[in-house]
Amino acid sequence: MTYSSEVSQLVADARDGNRSAFDELVRVTYADTYTLAYRLTGNEEDARDVVQEAYLRAYRGVRQFRGDAQFSTWLYRITANCASTHVTRRRRHQHDPLDVDTPLIDTRPEADPQAHADAVATRDQLEAALAQLPPRLRAVVVLRDVYDLPHEAIAAELGISTTAAKVRLHRARRRLREQVFTRRDAGNVDGGSAHAV
Repeated sequence: MTYSSEVSQLVADARDGNRSAFDELVRVTYADTYTLAYRLTGNEEDARDVVQEAYLRAYRGVRQFRGDAQFSTWLYRITANCASTHVTRRRRHQHDPLDVDTPLIDTRPEADPQAHADAVATRDQLEAALAQLPPRLRAVVVLRDVYDLPHEAIAAELGISTTAAKVRLHRARRRLREQVFTRRDAGNVDGGSAHAV
């Protein structure tokens, strides 16, 4: 999220109790906030619930916002925490759709039909594996591998240390590799034992 100096003024006005300024902040930040919530929850209904809760928390807490971090970072953190709480509370497996604009490999059917089929299968397996990750690990993977945020920014937005962010990312990626490639190997081996990558 990158905003102009106008946002700084809106934040200052909202901290002073100006409801219209907060409403304008919602308008300016809604698309990014919803996108993050959607990536962390996996469906539109949950994302809308998370966004509503995130803005409610932000509204209640904006007067205490000290400005130590950017408003966008503060809102990212609130949204990620709301998503984690929401997903944990729902306790049901959901899929995180991958960004179709950034395919794992060339998925155009005309490029290579077999490669296309393999790519679709890999994406499905990866989505299922993401859905099974605990929310705290899923959040780190999404922020790093989808949003391409550095470890320091992820740590700031989730309220954890940089070391913890790196450890969570390592664990999440390892679990994804184990789930995706173990399934693939098990499906491709006839009578032999599958081996994890």
